[in-house]
Amino acid sequence: QMIKSFLIPLCFWINEKSVKKRPYFVGLAGGQGTGKTTISSLIKIILTKYFKLKVFRISIDDFYKTRKDRISLSKRVHPMLLTRGVPGTHDINMMLNFFRKTKSKNFKRLKLPTFNKATDDRFTKKKWCDLNKKPDIVIFEGWCVGAKPEKNITLKKTINSLEKAKDQKQIWRKYVNNQLKLKYKNLYSQLNCLVYLKAKNFSLLQKWRLKQERKLWVQSKVKSKIMSRGDVLNFMQTYQRITQNMFRNMPKYASVIFNLNSNHQIKSAV
Repeated sequence: QMIKSFLIPLCFWINEKSVKKRPYFVGLAGGQGTGKTTISSLIKIILTKYFKLKVFRISIDDFYKTRKDRISLSKRVHPMLLTRGVPGTHDINMMLNFFRKTKSKNFKRLKLPTFNKATDDRFTKKKWCDLNKKPDIVIFEGWCVGAKPEKNITLKKTINSLEKAKDQKQIWRKYVNNQLKLKYKNLYSQLNCLVYLKAKNFSLLQKWRLKQERKLWVQSKVKSKIMSRGDVLNFMQTYQRITQNMFRNMPKYASVIFNLNSNHQIKSAV
């Protein structure tokens, strides 16, 4: 029902929009656990099979800085930047290079990183993704794709226990916000459209993220690297500020908004 009522019409819309502009970049955003990977995979299948388009899907998560680089950043700016996730912990130059080269008329081939969340570092280059044909459509998905900065006045107010304990001087949140103002604004301006998966609230996202971590635990051979319940909830506090800002503001500028119910299903579209 979800595919028939929402994803197929979305694919017709993307196909129509992309006719004169290829590659066409589709941003797909949504909080942790909203089903971005599943939905972007379904969109890819529909566009490939029924519209005969070459579709390439990649996550902003694959462009996280290496653990070594984040250790360096955490020493230089703020200890909380060791934790992957927020703007500032991705390799922005690598992402911009990906966008630029994919749009190039002389596109030949591109090797792109893949990130191993179980070890909290990039996979070795042997396991990197090989983009060997210029795509018609690029689906660029991630929790903070399209996020905009906050006003300085709201940054001052701590919103959870993690910020209260570890970011009393607001260094971390100001740095992250500044990244959104400058580098990420430039990156997101390259997108041709933005699809937003909107969950009901942040506590539902926490519940979904805990489910994801349990799955990861079952699949992983390196159990010691998988987060406990407390770790997950702490980790999600680093996401909370931007996620809640997206809840408020994304509906004002996203091209398509899919409202999700508590079972991950799309219940309506705007």
